[in-house]
Amino acid sequence: MNGESGGEEPGNGGEERDSGLTRRRRWVVAVAVAAALLGIAGVGASMVIRSPAQAAAEARAPEEDVLTAAVERRVLVSSVITRGQVRAGQTVSVSPQVSGGDKGAAGAVITKLPVKAQDVLSSGRLLMEVSGRPVFVLRGKLPVYRDLRPGSEGDDVRQLQKALRDLGHPTAPDADGTFGAGTKTALSSFYASIGYDPLPAQDDDAEGVGPAGEAVRSAERALEDAEEAEPAAKNEGAPGDPRKPVRRAEEDLADARAAYATAQAKSGPMLPAGEAVFLESFPARVNAVQGAVGAKVSGTVMTLSSGRLVVQAYVPEYQKGLLRAGQHVEIYSEATGVSARAEVTRVADTQTVPDRSAATSGTDGGGAPAAGPVGYLVQITPDKGLDAQLSGQDVRLTIEAASSGGKVLVVPITAITAGADGRTVVTVVAGSGDHERVEVRPGTSGDGFVAVVPVVKGALGAGDRVITGVRK
Repeated sequence: MNGESGGEEPGNGGEERDSGLTRRRRWVVAVAVAAALLGIAGVGASMVIRSPAQAAAEARAPEEDVLTAAVERRVLVSSVITRGQVRAGQTVSVSPQVSGGDKGAAGAVITKLPVKAQDVLSSGRLLMEVSGRPVFVLRGKLPVYRDLRPGSEGDDVRQLQKALRDLGHPTAPDADGTFGAGTKTALSSFYASIGYDPLPAQDDDAEGVGPAGEAVRSAERALEDAEEAEPAAKNEGAPGDPRKPVRRAEEDLADARAAYATAQAKSGPMLPAGEAVFLESFPARVNAVQGAVGAKVSGTVMTLSSGRLVVQAYVPEYQKGLLRAGQHVEIYSEATGVSARAEVTRVADTQTVPDRSAATSGTDGGGAPAAGPVGYLVQITPDKGLDAQLSGQDVRLTIEAASSGGKVLVVPITAITAGADGRTVVTVVAGSGDHERVEVRPGTSGDGFVAVVPVVKGALGAGDRVITGVRK
């Protein structure tokens, strides 16, 4: 009994111990949660709060990325690239005017076309037949401006004689420039070689050879009669001079023979202006054939070209100042892949302007006013004869406007800096990364580069890296 009354009650003591343990556990959990929250807050604060040094560092611009290029040693060429048209030294439009033959009521008609576009021509070649009459080509510089007949004189006769002799038809004994018996024979021989008869210079009318010959025969007979009557007149003692009828008959015969000689000189074959086309040189080319067999002759029937092929370009004023005779040119045809070397032979001093009259009277087929080339004419002559297939083509021209001659140090133009003090420098990047300004004298420029010479010998060399810009 005493033991039970002197001890604690078992139920109350256990409850007190459990309550204290629970309170301690709750306190530990609270501390842990608080610590976690403080940690998270610290991280967040670290993302927002910056130290003054850190803030200044982050406010600075990012480091610049330097762009560099290597200094090279090579030949530097400055080029002008433009377009040009391949043309012959001479271009002739053939518009035949038939001066003889039977044209009929329908007018001149093309009756034969033995050539086609791109054909190569030689002197004496038949080009076409119009109303049965031939049109052919001969060598000569003078254009045809008149019919050439026996008795004609001049440079155009001399040109015809030379063309005939070149084809194997001699004109002797005629003097150069005089259409005489030798030239008549040569011209008849040429016409026969192409299968035609020449047109007669004169019809057999009152002024022709026939009537003149009849007059000679009549005068000869009159003289014979006078001579036979002379003895009888003398025997009969008729008054007057019995010799007088003979002398008059002799004079009449002399006049008739002179007239006959004149008629003969003017007779024979002629060269009608509409049957001959003269070109300066051969071989020549047929550029285009606009006519067709059976069609009436109207305007240009055929276009011919002769002479060495050249290239003509028209450049604006800012390019004209870079060009001069003697510069090297590269010709390239994209259509055929053909390239050729050439040189500038002429640069016009005055600018070509559009033909306003042509612009108002015609169109280019698309509704736009027709206009000719604009700019300064540049004539370019190939070193060797161009392929005939290039005639009339549009080609690319690369003209060497300037050259350094030999190999020189070159840098990109963007590497050059001109200071306020007038010095021209490039900035060299050393292997250590240091920058050094090197003064240079610039020279020829082209294709984005410029030739330079360092003021201090050896301060700049091939392979050095120079600053051309920065990338931020």
